[in-house]
Amino acid sequence: MKKIRILLFLCCVSLFAQESRVKVDLSSPSKTIFTHLHFLQPETYNAEKSATTIYGESPENAVKIAVKIKQVLDGKGLRVSIKDLPTNPRYKDTISEFDIRNQYVLFPKQLPEVYLERINGKWYYSEETNQKITRIYKQVFPVGTEFVKRIIPNSGHLSFLRVELWQYVGVVLFIVLGIFLFWLCNKIIFYSLKRLETTFVRFAHKSLHEILDKLSRPLALLIVFYLIETYVPVLQFNIDINSFLIKGLEIGQIVLWIYVFLEIVSVLIEIYISYTSKTENKLDDQLAPILSRLLKVLVVFVGVLKMLTLFGVNPTTVLAGASIGGLAIALASQDTVKNLIGTFMIFLDKPFQIGDWIEGGEVVGTVEEVGFRSSRIRAVDTSLYSIPNSKLSEIVINNKGLRQYRRYQTVLGIRYDTPPELIEAFVVGVRKIIEIHPETLTKSYNVEFTGFGDSALEILVNTYFVSLEWGVEQSSKHRLHIAILKLAKELGVDFAFPSQTLMVEQFPEKQALDMNYNTTTDKIDNVLIEIEREFNK
Repeated sequence: MKKIRILLFLCCVSLFAQESRVKVDLSSPSKTIFTHLHFLQPETYNAEKSATTIYGESPENAVKIAVKIKQVLDGKGLRVSIKDLPTNPRYKDTISEFDIRNQYVLFPKQLPEVYLERINGKWYYSEETNQKITRIYKQVFPVGTEFVKRIIPNSGHLSFLRVELWQYVGVVLFIVLGIFLFWLCNKIIFYSLKRLETTFVRFAHKSLHEILDKLSRPLALLIVFYLIETYVPVLQFNIDINSFLIKGLEIGQIVLWIYVFLEIVSVLIEIYISYTSKTENKLDDQLAPILSRLLKVLVVFVGVLKMLTLFGVNPTTVLAGASIGGLAIALASQDTVKNLIGTFMIFLDKPFQIGDWIEGGEVVGTVEEVGFRSSRIRAVDTSLYSIPNSKLSEIVINNKGLRQYRRYQTVLGIRYDTPPELIEAFVVGVRKIIEIHPETLTKSYNVEFTGFGDSALEILVNTYFVSLEWGVEQSSKHRLHIAILKLAKELGVDFAFPSQTLMVEQFPEKQALDMNYNTTTDKIDNVLIEIEREFNK
């Protein structure tokens, strides 16, 4: 036990000796900042020595400036790492592209106006720092901070776990006020968003109350976090607690902003879906989930990038690393990148839309889905093709869904021994059937005797069906074919088929082949009238 006491005594003596050896040193940025902060610590407090880091001011003003610089750093939660400070007495910093000076900025992003400069071979806080520190102090510590200091009784300074009693009371007040402000801001924001919606936007797919509530709550919480971050220096915590609180509030704000922007993306996609549902182009509907995923990934990426900057990571370095990594990934997955580019080309050019019947290469079918990497096409036999978008954007696509009409062409072959009168009557009858057919284009059709085939007289039938649906087209063909067959039967016109006919004019005990065709005008007219009446039933 005696040995332990001696050891503790020696440690205390050693520490006291080390503290007594600390002297004012302004030879480098590291030494100057250490001198400034070391002599403002509770254990080694000596404001006069700390004020030696202030140049060109009276002793009283120098002390005030030195103390305020320390309070500003603590209030903003900016912890100085002495080991990372430059130790070179002739240290130079790049101010601009053409200006390099002997100066050092402690926190270039958070506090660029507080910096050191070399004067007469020693390092001091700059003249700009001395002039602006009062304004910076007022920005960091809101109105009422000095009043709070004066009204706190001596009993309020009793501390527990390095936190004074009045600071505990202040934390409770902050929580109560924060809850009240959250409730109030939530009501105001919800009401404002509802008025905005009723004025400009009509949502079609989700509950309006649900969307507004999801936006108003995080926005209200963001306002509360911002106010707490602004007024938390009033409580005057030490650097450790301040740094923890401010860092936590900043992280919370970033998380909330990510959530808010994700909800905004959802709202915008809902508006987009509501708009595209009223258009005829179905490809726009397929773009909605792709846009949603892309925008949400972008929001999360930017949020994570911002989060990394809170922990001292340079965003330029992250972006450069992401670019190099992206390039490596792109080189390793060229097909994926090509498919992604093909997807954008499909959505920009819009060669087809969902539900169109297309023919491209060996694939024929109906477009069901256009994804990030590939598109799905349903064939006639109900099998499903998955085609990479890079290939789909390069091949020649015949979009049957964009036709104005469905063309139908066929050749009717009738027997060679059909009289010209019946041929003409048959052609006229087919024309009349096309004209009275409800699904054919009456302004554009052809029915003509076009040639002599190997075993038949050829009559060309060329017409257009109005409906673009495949099933309706087949039904229209059926009605047209039945009407033509009935016309041929009533007129006595026979259809030919590949054959050879041997005609014998005279043969013992046999008579010559005699085709009895009725070519009287009355008969033909009656047949045409009857066919027209029957077709219109």
